[in-house]
Amino acid sequence: MLRKLIFPAALCLLIAASTQAAAAPPLVIYADDHYPPYSYVENGQLKGIYTEIMREALQSMPQYAVQLRPVPWKRGLMLLQTGEAFALYPPYASRSERPYVRYSVPLLMEQLVVLCSQDVLARRALRQWPGDYGGLSIGMNAGFLLGDETLKAAVVAQKIVLAPAKGTRTNLLKLMLGRIDCYVSDRLSAQWELQRIRREGLAGAPMQAIHETAQLAGQQGHLGFTVRRPDAYPYRDDFIEQFNAVIVRMQNSGAIRRIVERALLP
Repeated sequence: MLRKLIFPAALCLLIAASTQAAAAPPLVIYADDHYPPYSYVENGQLKGIYTEIMREALQSMPQYAVQLRPVPWKRGLMLLQTGEAFALYPPYASRSERPYVRYSVPLLMEQLVVLCSQDVLARRALRQWPGDYGGLSIGMNAGFLLGDETLKAAVVAQKIVLAPAKGTRTNLLKLMLGRIDCYVSDRLSAQWELQRIRREGLAGAPMQAIHETAQLAGQQGHLGFTVRRPDAYPYRDDFIEQFNAVIVRMQNSGAIRRIVERALLP
């Protein structure tokens, strides 16, 4: 009799498990494909700090089957705008410019800093930005927006020479070789790229030490959700609520801090 009861019970468990798996909505979350060290593709694999945050968070949400898929940033934003994409990371919260996006709780603070060469620091004290930087050449990534109109006017008034170049690595090498005086960069991006430069042991002229001299504005990255086509994503509110709760737990437990630390290991 016991044997006859075991098989129906096992069958019920199998059916229940199959039903749950079938009910899990197949979701695609898009990721910026060229934003190291936060989200990028290397050797065909999606990597980065935000990507690791997402993967760890989604482990706590097994009821959702999620695929992380890289996409060029502008195309990702277009997919959110049309509602073809459910979510994309890591946009900054810009509700006036992107009314079609609903934002998660912040995932991480990205801190903008000014880095200067040892040679410049030997010549002058740099205590206040931009007042103490008059006449210096300041590198920046091409397409980077330095700040609001007030800050731009202050930079012009100090006769600071802005020298845009493509990418963090190019700017860091120019700074270390003395071709620019300072460089405005995201702190983690600069630290990550410096690790790579040192690891590769780039040959050439002696390179100067560089130092952080000012801390500018910070920006917080989020997981952004489309508000378009609500019928296509009936689970959106539930997903956001659960995702936000998981991220808060990860922040409180130090899990996100540990992900950042691992990304910067030599």
